[in-house]
Amino acid sequence: MAASIVRTYRHLSRHGSCILSKRTHLYPGFRSKFHSSASVHSELLSSLHKRGILKDSFPEDAAQDALPRLLQAAPQTVYCGFDPTADSLHVGNLLAIIGLLHFRGAGHHVLAVLGGATAQIGDPSGKTSERERLSARSVETNTHSIRESIHRVFANHELYFHDGSRPLGTVTVLNNLSWYKDRDVVGFLSEAGRHFRMGTMLSRHSVQSRLKSTEGMSLTEFTYQVFQAYDFYHLHQIYGCRIQLGGTDQLGNLMSGHEFIHKVSEEEVYGLTIPLVTSSVGDKLGKTAGNAVWLNRDKTSPFELYQFFVRQPDACIERYLKLFTFLPLAEVERLMEQQREDPGKRLAHKRLAAEVTKLVHGKEGLESAKRCTDALYHSSVQALEEMSDEELQELFREAPFHELLLEPGTTVIDACRKINAIPEGPRGYRMVSEGAVHINHRRTDNPEKVLIPKVHILSNGLSLLRVGKKNFYIIKWLSL
Repeated sequence: MAASIVRTYRHLSRHGSCILSKRTHLYPGFRSKFHSSASVHSELLSSLHKRGILKDSFPEDAAQDALPRLLQAAPQTVYCGFDPTADSLHVGNLLAIIGLLHFRGAGHHVLAVLGGATAQIGDPSGKTSERERLSARSVETNTHSIRESIHRVFANHELYFHDGSRPLGTVTVLNNLSWYKDRDVVGFLSEAGRHFRMGTMLSRHSVQSRLKSTEGMSLTEFTYQVFQAYDFYHLHQIYGCRIQLGGTDQLGNLMSGHEFIHKVSEEEVYGLTIPLVTSSVGDKLGKTAGNAVWLNRDKTSPFELYQFFVRQPDACIERYLKLFTFLPLAEVERLMEQQREDPGKRLAHKRLAAEVTKLVHGKEGLESAKRCTDALYHSSVQALEEMSDEELQELFREAPFHELLLEPGTTVIDACRKINAIPEGPRGYRMVSEGAVHINHRRTDNPEKVLIPKVHILSNGLSLLRVGKKNFYIIKWLSL
């Protein structure tokens, strides 16, 4: 299985600003133990702490004693859940996936659990209002899309970032609907519900904040922590899973799972939290906040993902290199030193963007992002010629795309008028004459100029037309 994720993905393929949330000590007995000396940690936990990927552990002494011993004793199984409430994951989810990748790279087995059941309930954590109800069909569609995306990221990690120094652990993608779909509500409540105490459930921060709001909280949302706790129990029973990863906003759900398993089986399990990546105003980088940078190409292109990281503030770059890349920490330090010596080159920004884009979209995605960058920001005609129709449409998502028949004698003004890029009559003619039109980054001021191959029409049969500073049009020329 360790080597099969690439083959699995290939089979499937064929068919802002940086602030990390500082939420801590929200619950009694939950305190960070990662500040203690590295000698008490396993190599993995120490590395993840230094990179900033791990924030806290539960129970409070887990990272100091029990977890290092457990991880050193034998390969363990670690899980993280992702509710398919949209048809793509986003950058806000990426850190959790990277956490799983680090565990897998250290030889541990990982489970990515898609919430085909829990997505229909809605996690209240970090939300100010209840989610809109999703149909079962929408959840199924979203689940399929996210499953393929997760396989892609794991395959890219194995292809481009695993050095082969130790065997990879297995990776399994599950849907929690598979263990709920045949359960009846009375049987489930009779089995699981009796182990939960209302006082404890009501004390959770996610519940308290919602109960105090004007909208309040529905019974459906209130039960979410029961289902996430049962997920952990099920994975513990079937897969021997003893470690759950989650964002700091998942703390209450994580604690519920620990308490439930301990009551039912008297087994000890552990929770690890990762920091939330938020916007400059403190909102999670996710779809609810309306600022999502997606991991699926049809929603956020490789170019857009690349540019998102290139444009991060200087103050974020070192932290993001540690969080979102697999570069050794010594190499991160060297990069930052080079950055300080010559800030204008933005070497660290570009390396960060390249590493993340290759992880999410693979080598071809990174090459596409660089072509688009050269075409847009460096006015590279060669890059334009090498771009596919798909890349051009991704680069200029709002730009109209036209297919035109290339007739003999077609002029600049003919092309502009056929795609409605300029007004009819003398005003449009004058715009061309005054140099308002650029074709393939070249200014043209002769409306009657006949289109010339390799000048106005690139070798790939495309023309990029710009009117003014921001109005782009893409023309695909069809031969007679």
